[in-house]
Amino acid sequence: MSDITGRRWAFPPHLGDRNHFVLIEDDASIRQSIYVIIHTVPGERVMRPEFGCEIHSLIFAPANEHTAGVAERYVREALTRWEPRINLEKVEVTPGAYDRGELFIQIEYKIKDQHDPRSLVYPYYLLPE
Repeated sequence: MSDITGRRWAFPPHLGDRNHFVLIEDDASIRQSIYVIIHTVPGERVMRPEFGCEIHSLIFAPANEHTAGVAERYVREALTRWEPRINLEKVEVTPGAYDRGELFIQIEYKIKDQHDPRSLVYPYYLLPE
């Protein structure tokens, strides 16, 4: 376990062996944290109304290059503000299938006390299915 990443409950919280909450650490903790940040609508959390990512304001926008550029800015701002354990290297958003409102969010980062780069790709859908 790293001093920077620590341990926390898995998301969503669930019980494992012997009815104890499952704990995660290191990169799994950061990956889940990034997921939570991107998928939380600002104002959703009562005690922290600014927490989250503004990408949800694009829900009715077309899946094109302009929307991808705005989404990229929103994701970069949210991760820079809310995930202090990483050095954000790159955020790139590319449109996918236009008729499905698909965006692909590629995130490259390094954990602050480590030197190996990590990356994630999240599909994000502008059109509700």
